[in-house]
Amino acid sequence: MQRIEAGVLIPGRGEVVLDGCVVLDGAAIAYAGPAAGAPATPGAEVLRVPAVMPGLWDCHAHFFGAKGADPVAWALEPVAVAAMRVAGDARAALDAGFTSVREVGGLGIFLARAVADGSVVGPSVYAAGTMLSPTGGHGDLHMLPDEWVCDLARRSGLGGLCDGVPECLRAVRLQLRAGARLIKVCASGGVTSQVDDPMHQQFSDAELRAIVEEAGRAERVVAAHCHGKAGIMAALRAGVRTIEHGSYLDDEAADAMLDSGAILVPTRLICEELLAHGAAGGLPDYAYQKLVALARRHEEALELAIARGVRVALGTDIGFTGRGLAPWGSNGAELTHLVAAGMTPLQAIEAGTATAPSTLGPQAPSSGLLAAGCDADVLALAADPSQDVSVLADPANVTHVVRAGVLVKSPQPR
Repeated sequence: MQRIEAGVLIPGRGEVVLDGCVVLDGAAIAYAGPAAGAPATPGAEVLRVPAVMPGLWDCHAHFFGAKGADPVAWALEPVAVAAMRVAGDARAALDAGFTSVREVGGLGIFLARAVADGSVVGPSVYAAGTMLSPTGGHGDLHMLPDEWVCDLARRSGLGGLCDGVPECLRAVRLQLRAGARLIKVCASGGVTSQVDDPMHQQFSDAELRAIVEEAGRAERVVAAHCHGKAGIMAALRAGVRTIEHGSYLDDEAADAMLDSGAILVPTRLICEELLAHGAAGGLPDYAYQKLVALARRHEEALELAIARGVRVALGTDIGFTGRGLAPWGSNGAELTHLVAAGMTPLQAIEAGTATAPSTLGPQAPSSGLLAAGCDADVLALAADPSQDVSVLADPANVTHVVRAGVLVKSPQPR
């Protein structure tokens, strides 16, 4: 057994507990609550820290192994090189306190296997495999021959193209065959895709329904990339579980999300990073101009969603490696953007812990809470993030990380 005693225990949902204690029994939590009520643990290793909380989730990220923001450069990168970078990114995620990642396009479907068999030290990865897109849509690389794009999808997890209901059904089945834990679709145009418009709906209503229904038969949910309202509403009509980005969400769309129980994964961090540093990081001018056009509306949409009580889960849209533009390991900065948009620190923490597993629907693990029976994914911190959530933006403040009951980060050398 392991015992963690903390000045502040943050359960993930609900109020903090002063003088708290967490007892771990293998890969599960045996007790979490006031230290005065904790069971005796003779012989257990005891760790005393300022604060303890559940491991964080990033519900929208990409293991691309990309060094910059130019999609053509991603396509030209040897997959083996990207995969080796991704192993380092997985380590960086853990060191930042992210014990779980919902990966919505990239190499995550392969990384998940390597983490599971112990070849790579990283977070639990719940991957969508290849992002599904119509031809000419956000998942397409418009400047390259279409046959190249289809080949890239098979090899690297970049956008998979499918048109019409039969092709959409096959595309879903191919991702399930590869081990996808959810399905990702492009329901609107995007920023980094060259010729499509973020305001336009992508996939017809019939195609979206077919994708959602086929995924549902395998107890998988669908995450929908959406900027424009038309795409948001079409995705919600089809029954998707999450709206990713939601840049043009308005009151009507918020009502539809509240009625359906859908979750917003807003990805504010990547907008701010690309606005500030995208050009230096290789972001093409066409993409920068699109981002400038929607950035303020994206900020307003998140503020509206929070004010209306739409459920929000933390997601960053990080996909970069190394020291440059929004790299893996900087994920915790998303919490500061959630607070800036109107959340309290505890609400932002809940978005990154207790709410996050729900973005997987039936595939959700027992994670995101400090409670008996939940997964032993636990962080010990140098300071209390319920008072200042920016504590979680600096990986140095995450002194200890336990994933599935195993200590994977501590101040001692590994």
